[in-house]
Amino acid sequence: MEKLTRIYLKEVVSRHGVPISIISDRDARFTSRFWQSLHKALGTRLDMSTAYHPQTDGQTEHTIQTLEDMLRACVIDFGNTWESHLPLVQFSYNNSYHTSIQAAPFEALYGRKCRSPICWAEVGDSQLTGPELVFETSEKIVQI
Repeated sequence: MEKLTRIYLKEVVSRHGVPISIISDRDARFTSRFWQSLHKALGTRLDMSTAYHPQTDGQTEHTIQTLEDMLRACVIDFGNTWESHLPLVQFSYNNSYHTSIQAAPFEALYGRKCRSPICWAEVGDSQLTGPELVFETSEKIVQI
């Protein structure tokens, strides 16, 4: 439990702060006493939903559906190597326009557009990082 707490603090809290609330499904990992007591101690409200019977807002359900679709497409397109493409899925999602916030999540968070690997060749960085890697990454981001 201590190891999980340290991972959570390192990966979530250090990047985003302590959340006010978390919307989650009722998976056993998110309903355990450990998870509930950790968030009670942090002062985070846990809002649970169920598939197709959401107890949450429609925006969250839409986001979950979008992420499921992206991951499904990744598995179909990339087969056994799909998990190695998860950072590109995250990049694609965070840099796609969202009508609810009138911007991409990256832009809303940092106040500027993200410099995309798709544009690397335009400014000459591909010579520094390796043309093959830049081309491959750009193609996969467009595909995702």
